[in-house]
Amino acid sequence: MATVLVLMMTLPGIFLFYSGLLRSKNALSIAVQTLMATALITLLWGAIAYSLAFTAGGPWLGGLSRALAQGLTGMQAQSHAMAATIPETVFFMFQLAFAVVTFALVLGATVERMRIGVTLTFCAMWLLLIYVPVAHWVWHPEGWLAMQGQMDFAGGTVVHVLAGSSALVAALMVGPRKGFGSEAMMPSNLLTVSLGACLLWIGWFGFNAGSALEAGARAASAMVATHFSASAGGFVWGLCELIERRKISVLGVSSGAIAGLVAVTPAAGFVDLWGAVAMGVCAGVVCYVAATQFKAWSGIDDSLDVFALHGVGGFLGSALTPLLASAAIAPVTATVLSNTAGAAAVMAYSGGMTWVILWLIRRFVSLRVTPEQELEGLDLVQHGEQLLPH
Repeated sequence: MATVLVLMMTLPGIFLFYSGLLRSKNALSIAVQTLMATALITLLWGAIAYSLAFTAGGPWLGGLSRALAQGLTGMQAQSHAMAATIPETVFFMFQLAFAVVTFALVLGATVERMRIGVTLTFCAMWLLLIYVPVAHWVWHPEGWLAMQGQMDFAGGTVVHVLAGSSALVAALMVGPRKGFGSEAMMPSNLLTVSLGACLLWIGWFGFNAGSALEAGARAASAMVATHFSASAGGFVWGLCELIERRKISVLGVSSGAIAGLVAVTPAAGFVDLWGAVAMGVCAGVVCYVAATQFKAWSGIDDSLDVFALHGVGGFLGSALTPLLASAAIAPVTATVLSNTAGAAAVMAYSGGMTWVILWLIRRFVSLRVTPEQELEGLDLVQHGEQLLPH
């Protein structure tokens, strides 16, 4: 059930959330990119990615004992050492859903101008060169960050810090949208945005509570932390809007809830209810400032504020996790300094490797559509479809 909820976050949660934020001429393009990336990641996961991420091999990368999904189905299938309470096949699918949602987040930074062929090439290289090693470092007992006690219950570092830093560098490499900073780029459908956000909120119970890998007390605690942090984040973001703009927007409350969800992700299995509320409050304020100021300050067109929500929120949550963790729930294995250092290492590696991957692709082909095609819209020029006449 948790696996299905996490997949629902991507299909259709993220692409509904993202498509509503785009202009109507590009609203379908993110659905195509998300669906194709999901299919590609799935095939690569079964072929080699899962094995490299979640089997024994060393501190940097796993081995090939599960390449081509050997031993995952049939009578010989057993449980994984990291998930003794469930069949390994379920663990395999659960972790696949995490890989899928992480890349889907990255797509929000390059929408409305990256070519579909480039997106899929980037997707394959990103999975094998960035996501797989980081997942092994943090979550496999042999991983070098895991051995240092990195506290990341459900992906604050592996998913959100990684996605945020990848997104930021990808946006920088691809360049800004035509008209960025000089013309309004209004969302096409805020009702779709709110629907996508609600699907993400609900799906996040699978994301966080499911990471307990059993239906027990820790899963229940993670479920409570998830909901309370999301509520605090959405409420505080709304208050920030009210103070600054005298209005509360559906986009703002939705973004605040997601900020709270992101921040509590590394801590969901470590903090109590009020620790989760504190994380949501901090994320609501910090991510609000990042989302409203970062693009203007940096000049980087991170189209849908992936870095401001996921990079900043994930880093904040990783730093706060040891501080707010309760030893009554689970052992506290890191300090604020060590957990922050681990998140910083992942941010540096993810950003650096994203630059390398896109630099290599750019040596052979342009990363983005032509200015004329961008003006026409990706839906029509890349996919031969359109949501509405324009």
